[in-house]
Amino acid sequence: MQILRVAWAFAGAAVCCFIIFLIHSHLMKEGQLAAGTCEIVTLDRDSSQPRRTIARQTARCACKRGQIAGTTRARPACVDARIVRTRQWCEMMPCLDDEGCDLLVNKSGWTCTQPGGRVKTTTVS
Repeated sequence: MQILRVAWAFAGAAVCCFIIFLIHSHLMKEGQLAAGTCEIVTLDRDSSQPRRTIARQTARCACKRGQIAGTTRARPACVDARIVRTRQWCEMMPCLDDEGCDLLVNKSGWTCTQPGGRVKTTTVS
């Protein structure tokens, strides 16, 4: 009789674990991002102009409340929405660690200046 009770307890635990697994897999469908993360969807580069490469990227983000898609250390990231509203782009640390950040005059984007003098300009559309 004791063995039967133990068997029923294990069977109940197995069914419970299976139900939890089904609920979890239903909530976290394939391709769904975790809150606060981003992924690059498309990346297009155009090098047709001499000494200039134009790159356009599209990112998909699942940001938390009060956050919006932005850029941190040259990668898509969720940043404070206030940064985007006030167009203070350098506050989201968009450049790499060894680069300097400067706002464009009309606040339509920013530049990242590398130690060697190379400049990367990013505009927000």
